[in-house]
Parts: sequence; structure tokens; C-alpha cells
Amino acid sequence: MFRISNTLVGFLNILTLFLSLAGMVGSAYIHFHKTDCLKVLMYPLLFGTIFIFVVSILGITGSLFRINEALYAYLLASFFVILGFMLFTVFALFVTNKVVAEKVSDKGIQQYRVENFSPWLQQYVINDKNWNDIKSCLVDVGLCQRNISFEQVGCCQPPVQCGFTMKNETFWEVPRTGPAVNDTDCRTWKNREKILCYDCNSCKGQVLANIRKQWRYLTIFNVCVLIILTTIYVLGCYAIRKNPIHQHQHLEYHSYGITHHDIGIR
Repeated sequence: MFRISNTLVGFLNILTLFLSLAGMVGSAYIHFHKTDCLKVLMYPLLFGTIFIFVVSILGITGSLFRINEALYAYLLASFFVILGFMLFTVFALFVTNKVVAEKVSDKGIQQYRVENFSPWLQQYVINDKNWNDIKSCLVDVGLCQRNISFEQVGCCQPPVQCGFTMKNETFWEVPRTGPAVNDTDCRTWKNREKILCYDCNSCKGQVLANIRKQWRYLTIFNVCVLIILTTIYVLGCYAIRKNPIHQHQHLEYHSYGITHHDIGIR
């Protein structure tokens, strides 16, 4: 039975090894993908998969080669990796709590407000350095030169409540009487390709919504990884208990002809 346990643990760790390699490739793709300006998944995905890679190597070595020292190291490392994934999953759920978008037109256009997101997520994204980097990237990839979707409206068009008249997708005429409402986004909008509404709260809110969605995907991935790692961890505990730890000692005793009767045990 212990052979089955060791083989199963080794096989499952081979699967997690390939999973970690796929995660590293995904992280590299995000890094070099020019049109992805957020890259919020890159570092969590990279560090998580590196830990899984190391743990998988220990698991394969310990289970397939019957090296109990490697199995003990594997179980210890697995415990901390599982704990880390659990804490990160709880943290991700906390910072991506439910956010309700405000409907601002009959066409189904919705607008997110920055203040509706968690303070940590706001501070992480809406600070001078990070936001300037994100804004420069959005301009460089020509976000507002494409067919504008509902997700791009917040950055590429002035808010609907401003009452501006559209001349084309990126040029809007301000009424002579001024904006229909006293909104900072209405004053922030500029008919210049590199400005538009990139500094508007509506744009920042939409970016936060996209980041929240990506972190939700990462949370689902973390839960799946947790289930797999916990299952392998339990099997690893069973395998190390069933491994013949004292087999070498028994062979050594018998090689010298030592038996229970020789030492007076009755």
C-alpha cells in the first residue's frame, strides 16, 4: 500500500510541477504583453508558482525515491505554502468585496466610483506613481483609438451626466452654459488624445473594477490550488507513515545473525 501512496504522491507532484511551469509562463506573458497595462496578477502568480515548483521537486524526490528526509522537508514546505495561499485568498476576498456600479444611462452604461472600493485597493492603484504608469500605458496602447466598449467609456468619454455633445468618439463639445452638473470629471475632461478622461474618477473607478475582476479570477485559481495541495499534503503524510523507515536497520541486524532469541527476549 505504501508503494501506491508514494507513487500517487509523486504523480500528483509531477502535475503540480507542470502547473507551476505554466504559471511562470503566464507571468512572463503578462510581463511582456504590451496591451495589458494593469499587470496586477504578474507578481502573485510568479511568486506562488515558484513556491509550488520548489515544493513539487521535494515531493517528487521524496516519494519516488523513498527519501524520507525529502518527504519531511516537502511536508514542512507544503504546510507553509498552503498557509500562505489561505491567507492570500482571504486577503484577496477582503480587498475585492462586492462593489455595485451606478447606472448612468438608458444604454446600459455603468459607472464605478473610486470610493466604493476597498481603501487598500484604492491606495494600491490610485497613487501618483502607479496611476501615472497606468495612464501612460493606456495612452501608449491607444485605448481610446479602438472601438470603445462599455469598459472603456470611463476613460475615453466624459461622464454622461456632464451633458456634453458628441462630435466623434473622442471629441465632445461643452455647452456654452457649461457642464450640466457640478462634477470634477466634467472639468477634468479635455479634447486632447493624451488627456481625454484618463484623470477622471470614472476612469480610475473602471480600472479598479477591472483589477477587482482579475483578482477574483486569481482567488478562484488559489482555491483550486489549495484543494490540490491539501489533498497531496494528506497523501504525503500517509505515505511517510507507511514508508519502511526501519527496513535498513532490520537488514543490518539480520546480517549479523541477531534475533530475538540471541538477546534473551522471550
